[in-house]
Amino acid sequence: MKLDRWTRRAAMLLAAMAVTLSGCTTYVTTQVTAFSDWSGSDATRTYAFTRPADQKNNLELSTYEALVGNELAIQSFRRVNSQDAHYLVGLGYGIRSDMVTVSQPVYYYNPWPGPYYWGRPMDPWGPFGPFPTGYVDQSYPVYTHLLSIRITDRATGKEVYNVTARNSGAESSLVRAMPYLARSALADFPLGNAVVRTVRIPLDGSGAAPSNEATVSTGAAAPAAPASAAKAVQ
Repeated sequence: MKLDRWTRRAAMLLAAMAVTLSGCTTYVTTQVTAFSDWSGSDATRTYAFTRPADQKNNLELSTYEALVGNELAIQSFRRVNSQDAHYLVGLGYGIRSDMVTVSQPVYYYNPWPGPYYWGRPMDPWGPFGPFPTGYVDQSYPVYTHLLSIRITDRATGKEVYNVTARNSGAESSLVRAMPYLARSALADFPLGNAVVRTVRIPLDGSGAAPSNEATVSTGAAAPAAPASAAKAVQ
């Protein structure tokens, strides 16, 4: 069926709105949860990565270690041999897919003929204004990405820092999400114990994390000790 003039205009308007809204997602938002018993100084910040025996030659893990290592270097950590390291750093990561169903409004155009309705020029949206006549369910995939970083004292085996970064969205690749997870997890290291906060990082079209100065963290909330170096911006 051929679309009339107003129907075409409404379709074009909705398409333009969809493009505009899609361009509004300029930040990657990550929830960070930290547990800390940190008392180290910059002089003791030497570390080595530790892996399970069955992950010794895992290329994916090596890639993520390199990203985390870059963020640790920003926090004055220096990677050394295992026997010389003050701390051991272990990584955990994963991705999960879920389907989310959202009710979308359905609009219609008034099909009544004639240029007037009840003696007035006809509203192009129909006699009842721009309101939906019903809703349809649309399902979309949502991916949750996770990175956990566990730091232990090599000499005692004591856990001194444990942080988890988690974000969700339409990105189906953990590789592309990992730079944002690593940057968020170690921003303002070390956080206080039992700190939960949200970190927003500007989205880089290439999929890489932007410069360190671009990191913006918001919504810091800690039920226990406050973050020792948190620079939260509301």
